[in-house]
Amino acid sequence: MSIQSWSETIRVAELQDDPAFSDDIVALTEQLEQQQTFDVVLDFRGVRYLNSSNITKLLRLRKTMISRHRRLVLCNVATQVWSMFVVTGLEKVFEMTDNVETALMGVQLAAVVSGEA
Repeated sequence: MSIQSWSETIRVAELQDDPAFSDDIVALTEQLEQQQTFDVVLDFRGVRYLNSSNITKLLRLRKTMISRHRRLVLCNVATQVWSMFVVTGLEKVFEMTDNVETALMGVQLAAVVSGEA
């Protein structure tokens, strides 16, 4: 599994194409459903394509994150994957950054501003 605890409140998932993609998203969703509270950074560096099942899993994860009042940030999205987000209109739904470092800084800064850190 490529999910790492970056801190007590942040998980970083280094995603790959299916089947690992689906396995990691399901694992994150299950951890969240077990009442664990953390923000998630999804590193798309290893993802070259998305199918409808992947998109559905991402939307479910996003819904779970929103219900927990936590942040979900996608980063390192390749051009062909970005195109899929644009075609589906999902680039407006998901928070995205250029790289993991920027995503982590944004999540940590938001936690400080909101008083959670």
